[in-house]
Amino acid sequence: MSIFAVGDLHLSLSENVDKPMDKYGPRWEDHAERLKESWCDTVDEDDAVIIAGDISWGLKFNEAVPDLDFISELPGKKVLIKGNHDLWWNSITRLNSLYDDMTFLQNTCFRYGDHCICGSRGWLCPGNEGFTAADRKIYDRELLRCERSLQAAREEGAEKIIFAIHFPPTNDKLQTSGFTDLFTEYKVDTVVYGHLHGEEAYGNGFMGYLNNVEYKLVSLDYLNCRPALIKDDR
Repeated sequence: MSIFAVGDLHLSLSENVDKPMDKYGPRWEDHAERLKESWCDTVDEDDAVIIAGDISWGLKFNEAVPDLDFISELPGKKVLIKGNHDLWWNSITRLNSLYDDMTFLQNTCFRYGDHCICGSRGWLCPGNEGFTAADRKIYDRELLRCERSLQAAREEGAEKIIFAIHFPPTNDKLQTSGFTDLFTEYKVDTVVYGHLHGEEAYGNGFMGYLNNVEYKLVSLDYLNCRPALIKDDR
């Protein structure tokens, strides 16, 4: 029972969605097939895989269905959070009724062995260039959602917590935020995040240890289409 993570799949398998990713560089060439190959080589059926947002380019739910079906057919139990491009994401009750092997997180957690996987989208952090009053409102709302998920894990009596957040939990100056304060307060073991793409952007998110919490960037291109091992219990 191992836990993996990958974010930013940016799938567009629906015939009604035209969003080729290879224009963003060689790491995105045939990225869906490369992800499927590496996933199947790495993940067993009793493993869990966290998908840290930006799952599908579909604007409407029916446009995202081929992408969700593609994920469901891969090995393992999948735990998904919403990214800023997941405009198809609608009723959480409906989403969680669709697939036996996929859990969509929103204000709650997923128990996996002695771990609880928590998650939320997050947002830009104060101190980011161009941070506005509108950003502040979304940021404050996302802090509440993150804490609800962490509280759910506490109520579960979780011994260890992994938190998935789509946006980096620090600003582009790598300063702390309300998100990192929560992760410290709730004694999170590992935080995984995505959203950052390209060599010039990877450094805009903190990686390493802060207050005994480990932070990992897991965007698809950063990982070169291979899910990252977060916890190995094999």
